[in-house]
Amino acid sequence: MTAVLDVLRCGADLPVARALCVLVHGRGQSPEEMQSHVLARLEAPGIAFLLPRAPGARWYAAKAVDPLTPDTRSALADGLAGLRRLIEDARAAAPGLPLLLAGFSQGACLSLEYALAGRAAPDALAALTGCRVGVADDARPEDLPVGLPVYLTGSDADPWIPVEAFAEAALVLGRSRAALRADLFPGRAHEVSDAEVSMLASMLGDMAAGRMPQMASAR
Repeated sequence: MTAVLDVLRCGADLPVARALCVLVHGRGQSPEEMQSHVLARLEAPGIAFLLPRAPGARWYAAKAVDPLTPDTRSALADGLAGLRRLIEDARAAAPGLPLLLAGFSQGACLSLEYALAGRAAPDALAALTGCRVGVADDARPEDLPVGLPVYLTGSDADPWIPVEAFAEAALVLGRSRAALRADLFPGRAHEVSDAEVSMLASMLGDMAAGRMPQMASAR
């Protein structure tokens, strides 16, 4: 995969936007599904959304909780390079606007790895059903900017992201001194719940108003 991604743009136009959101889809999904399943339920005026598309509808072939192999590291590096290029281009096109990086499932895992790599960092992160890519014995960066607002979610019934992987991600984020809110939703299927949509809207509303996301109870 090259570092140039096909991107679906929706929401506010850049010249009038008050904040940016890059929303990364999961395995087997598309930007259009993120638009219909998440953005259609989201009240977020003044936000310009950029939704990248993974070649073959996946960012890497392995499960997130599999040990990292050379092939997975290569695919992950390609996905991270494309995400970095997209974020850099968005910031250049709309200088000064705050940017939230969000993702669901494999997109949440990719977004977590991007933020923990510490380069061209977003101003906030929402990892909806996410975890680290790889296992504890794998060499992985932990270069999160101190104080980065992070919203991490999971479920005890999710077939892709086990509770243990969710908990490990929360531990790493805490060790990295993120401003972290972690919500575990008992019995929730592999989906974005209404509570998660509300929290995402709250974070974007704070950023559009020039505030750091507070991540208090969803409004």
